[in-house]
Amino acid sequence: MDLLEEIKNIEQEVEKKFENVKDLDQLEELRVKYLGKNGKVKQIFSKMGQVDDDKKPIVGKETNILKNKIQNLYNEIKEKKEKELKEKKLKEETIDVTLPGVKSNIGHKNPFTHIIDEVVELFLGMGFSIEEGPEVETEYYNFEALNIPEDHPARDLQDTLYIDDKYLLRTHTSPVQIRTMEKQDPPIRIIAPGRVYRSDELDASHSPNFHQIEGLVIDKDISFSDLKGTIEEFVHQMYGEDREIRFRPSYFPFTEPSAEVDVSCNVCGGEGCSFCSYTGWVEVLGSGMVHPNVLRMSGLDPDVYSGFAFGMGWDRIAMLKYDINDIRVLYENDKRFIHQF
Repeated sequence: MDLLEEIKNIEQEVEKKFENVKDLDQLEELRVKYLGKNGKVKQIFSKMGQVDDDKKPIVGKETNILKNKIQNLYNEIKEKKEKELKEKKLKEETIDVTLPGVKSNIGHKNPFTHIIDEVVELFLGMGFSIEEGPEVETEYYNFEALNIPEDHPARDLQDTLYIDDKYLLRTHTSPVQIRTMEKQDPPIRIIAPGRVYRSDELDASHSPNFHQIEGLVIDKDISFSDLKGTIEEFVHQMYGEDREIRFRPSYFPFTEPSAEVDVSCNVCGGEGCSFCSYTGWVEVLGSGMVHPNVLRMSGLDPDVYSGFAFGMGWDRIAMLKYDINDIRVLYENDKRFIHQF
């Protein structure tokens, strides 16, 4: 068989093979079979040395015609198959816009996250800045620098979680106040929000992990009236102008004098109910004038500077504001509860 006859046979074979192509993979196999570096067209070119010189131009021309025909046939079928595949894919992925939409399950902030955002914004508006400190503290900052030396009976009021003989999980955010006084000269006006820990049994009103926000103001000529005015502004903005406020004498080792702050019960309006233990009042925070010993240990002269401090729990504020009667629901992340807020 001469090469012209072989070219003719390949042409007939190609037309039949390409006509029955089912998919792009089969098409690619045919391209390699005929146009690849070891394909049939290449093999014809490799046999050109066996052709008489007078026939070489004819054989070369017919071989190139065959090569172009196969290439054009390949391109045409490839374009057709790709189009069919795209149409099939679009048909399978068609979205029925008449179907009802699916509501997105959007997350919600926990109620005490709402509270801390509100409290922080309130105090920032009053000129306070935010300070933070480590949750793993030394005994010095957690107790001694706050006028609670070793073996002081006030330590028994806090069930502490120790890491080792020196370090513990902080029981309040008060150490942040000491660290701030050590590094910053008065005037000082800060709030210190954060997580604190105590070895409490988990029940409706106690948790070993809870949150506090404490405030500190240090400057010359700071008096109890400044404390009273600040607390009254906070309570009225947080709970409403109609809430009555009571300062009740108390004891804290790091303040003198000290006072608990109560507000009129939001459930009974001060008449007395089970929520307020029939007293008409609900305790919201502790406060007092910074003890001179605390100022001295922080490197400040109590004869020059004075100040006040206060502290409250976010969890308790959230419970009072939203009438929540069990602290545990704040930590359970039950969507049925959180979505109410």
